[in-house]
Amino acid sequence: MKMKNQFYLSDIQSLFDDVQRAKIFEDQKTMTDAIPLYSTSVINGKYDQEKHKEGFDLKSFVLSHFDFIKKEVSIQRKDMLPIEEHIEKLWDELTHTASEEKGTLLKLPKPYIVPGGRFNEFFYWDSYFVMLGLQVSGRVQMMENIVENCSYLIQTFGFVPNASRTHFLSRSQPPYFSLMLELLAETTNDEKIFSRYYDTLEKEYHFWMDGEEGLENGSATKRVVKTKEGDILNRYYDSENIPRPESYLIDIHDYENSDGEEFYRNIRAACESGWDFSSRWFADGETIQKIETLHIAEVDLNSLLWHLEKTLAHVSELKGHSEKQRYYQQKAEQRKSAIDHYFWDERTGIYRDFHLQKQTQTKSRHIATLYPLFLGIASKEQARAVSEIIEKEFLYPGGLVTTTKQSGQQWDLPNAWAPYQWLGYNGLKKYGFVQLADTIKTNWCSNIERVYHNTGKLMEKYNALDTETNAGGGEYPNQDGFGWTNGVYLKLQKS
Repeated sequence: MKMKNQFYLSDIQSLFDDVQRAKIFEDQKTMTDAIPLYSTSVINGKYDQEKHKEGFDLKSFVLSHFDFIKKEVSIQRKDMLPIEEHIEKLWDELTHTASEEKGTLLKLPKPYIVPGGRFNEFFYWDSYFVMLGLQVSGRVQMMENIVENCSYLIQTFGFVPNASRTHFLSRSQPPYFSLMLELLAETTNDEKIFSRYYDTLEKEYHFWMDGEEGLENGSATKRVVKTKEGDILNRYYDSENIPRPESYLIDIHDYENSDGEEFYRNIRAACESGWDFSSRWFADGETIQKIETLHIAEVDLNSLLWHLEKTLAHVSELKGHSEKQRYYQQKAEQRKSAIDHYFWDERTGIYRDFHLQKQTQTKSRHIATLYPLFLGIASKEQARAVSEIIEKEFLYPGGLVTTTKQSGQQWDLPNAWAPYQWLGYNGLKKYGFVQLADTIKTNWCSNIERVYHNTGKLMEKYNALDTETNAGGGEYPNQDGFGWTNGVYLKLQKS
């Protein structure tokens, strides 16, 4: 869906391709965030006229035809405020507005919190973990803003895009909207919030389940798969199979050494998961060229959709829609059974993803095993088994790592990310493993405080193994800001 005045990078495809291949900006995201100063037809016309002229300078042309707005950092890091005061100031610094489309940036009705660093737009699943900190800070209005923005995006596009830019309109991120409503209802003590967004919840559910009807056993379409046994599961997906604009040249180079016709879609589907990237997605467990996200049904996604189904059943009951209540309750029960059947590995005591072609669980051992505990799906016995694996294989001096494999990708060992510290703490405490939960909290928060003391920054990710070393890996440098780190740190400190 293209709305009036929206700017798509495909509108300047030839120029964009040349800019990215020429590497005129250190970060390829810079060009995706550019704001055209003239109509795309004028820019394209001038480019066609001038690019072959002697002395033509591509960077000068781009700088004279696009605006590159970068918000100045207002906090003096040298002040070294106490960390909680620093975060309170960061909330204001990270607050953005987009009352109209500017370049690729989508308009949103309310102010919002951006992650920080190179990420200067609204991100979907980040915003839930930001809300945890906003709750502690008493910033209820901003929590409501986030929910309103998500609802606007779902009502406008049918889903919440990965982030609020036009080139992200082909994919979403882990569906946290129902959890956002739950958090907001808890904060405001207002159950009516669920009913207010009932239509939005249904709309998002239809996005994830689109194509379910008519699926044959052992087949898949978009984000829905039907196993050979006839059960419905979900996978991450992307409607486009082209290089990501924000990582254009990286994707093109990786594609040259890949052997899959849907390499780009596999890359993009991994981005929808939020885990970009991890050995979790690689057929050989080693190289991104062997990525096969489309062949995998994920325990985290299916657990989140179970929560959405349970929420829809609950709200249907509140609204007196008995038929819908039975429908969603049945869907939730079927999914819970499927989660046990396809993702639970009795032998090793961990939840794994399911490989749809091989009809077996994947080899990757990863921290998304926490989702059934966080959401209350696991049995006491399953939770105990997971807790033992977490303590033995995932817990380090700096927090919980994401996988047990060191691949050089940012969502692998040795990195620790804020969302999974909260999922681990909350999920394990829910099942009575209080001491382990508190150790996770202590280890990660101490890591945060150490890095802040040394650098004056709150980072996107942290090294959990070597707490004297900053986290690395991935396609771009570690970013500071940082929305979900701020939120989870505050929430853990008050828990």
